[in-house]
Amino acid sequence: MRIRLFNSKKTPKDQKRFLNTTTPKGLVILNVVLLLTYFILLAFFFPIGNKVLFGLLIAGEVFHLWQLLTFLYTIWNTKGITPPDPNFHPPVDIYVTVAGEPKEIIEETIVAIKAMEYPEFKVYILNDGYVAHRDNWQEAEMVAQTHGVEVITRKVGGGAKAGNINNALRQTDNPFIVIFDADHVPHPDFLLKMMPHFSDPKMAFVQSPQYYKNYYLNEVTRGAWEQQELFFGPICRGKNRLNAVTMCGTNMAIRKEMLLEVGGMCEESIAEDFATGMFLHEHGFKSAYVGEVLAEGLAPEDFLSYYKQQFRWARGGLDLIFKYNVLFRKGLTLTQRIQYLASASFYVSGLIIIMNALIPVVFFFTGLVPVVVATMLLALIFLPYIFVTLYTLQGSTNFSYTFRSLAFSMSSFSIHLEALWSVITGHKPKFEITSKKKLTGNFLYLVKIHIVYIVLIAAGLIVAVHREGVSASVMANMAWALLNTVIFTQFIYLALPEQTPQPKETIEVAV
Repeated sequence: MRIRLFNSKKTPKDQKRFLNTTTPKGLVILNVVLLLTYFILLAFFFPIGNKVLFGLLIAGEVFHLWQLLTFLYTIWNTKGITPPDPNFHPPVDIYVTVAGEPKEIIEETIVAIKAMEYPEFKVYILNDGYVAHRDNWQEAEMVAQTHGVEVITRKVGGGAKAGNINNALRQTDNPFIVIFDADHVPHPDFLLKMMPHFSDPKMAFVQSPQYYKNYYLNEVTRGAWEQQELFFGPICRGKNRLNAVTMCGTNMAIRKEMLLEVGGMCEESIAEDFATGMFLHEHGFKSAYVGEVLAEGLAPEDFLSYYKQQFRWARGGLDLIFKYNVLFRKGLTLTQRIQYLASASFYVSGLIIIMNALIPVVFFFTGLVPVVVATMLLALIFLPYIFVTLYTLQGSTNFSYTFRSLAFSMSSFSIHLEALWSVITGHKPKFEITSKKKLTGNFLYLVKIHIVYIVLIAAGLIVAVHREGVSASVMANMAWALLNTVIFTQFIYLALPEQTPQPKETIEVAV
């Protein structure tokens, strides 16, 4: 097994191969057996130490059990869907959503769209720059005039990106729409690969991956994409057989009639795409995922932009649990409910991560433990389970899953906690546009909790060693705490002030 700390450069062809990876079923079964063995022994056979810590530990393990079992169920079969009629090429309206992006960004996308190989389509720039109060809002109209495409400029706002799309739905005629964010440049065969799936009359939307062409720029862009690899690879492909594909906002095609039937794009959630996809499934409509890179966009290039993007996704994902109550929506099948709940509950993981991370801190200062068990015995059941789990993650992604992916996911606990608090308090966040050029500054205020944790670990370790020396318990908890420290340190490093001067230009794109 290997988790690569550094990635060699991968081409779009390599990404296509990754996205088509399958996982051996024997490995999945072994993972389930080891997972259940570990959990049952931990929960029911080991002597309980401190009851509060034991309760927190088991609560966390129940959540991990849910996450891993739903993941393994999803990737059990990741074979793609074959369109009923590969020659089905209906007329399409293409929407490019714009909210003040610079002319050259919009222009690159429009040129690529016009070069697509497809019999009949019409291009519209959906210009929200005016209602977003962008000084350059007229540039979108200039691009439209230069390249001979239509532009729809809203003068009355509302609903953010969803409102922009819904406004265009009332002014365009073709039975299918394709949506691109301003920075997502399609390949020539995008429509030829996507539209044949609509030969199934129940097909409501077809999604393709969001691939970041600036992946290699820096640690933030690498981490942003590598987090996506697991989702847009085996997870999305696995959702195909369950008719539970996640709508992801760009690089997607939708049957207009069905979208209008559910009231258009959802304007009530900050993650309009996630909620709209659920509404379409709720009405009994179908979805498909085309697991290859057909368009290339831009990842956030600095820590603040990444943080804002992840917060919006987390806040919108949690809406499905706390606002739309996905588990009890009548129109969804049981598997669809499980899939939506599994995806949305990922953003609860921040609470579980901090709970687990605090257990060694409590031990260092108090000596309290959740279970009373020999370190070697615990390692004997834990290590096989965790190594097989990591190997399954690796195998499902063609060994593209990296330590950086793990570090970004775990360190994002602070973002998830902020989103969870926003939901609980009823705060409605503003739809924020993600910057696509690096912003400079000191972003350490975003990782205060990570810094405090490391300080507590250092102080607590001194207390523990003074209390009982270098005991087996101290060593075990130190290893646990050290792993968390290494993971959180990467986030802290990314939040440090940038030393190299950066371009002053800021490019913002709605994602």
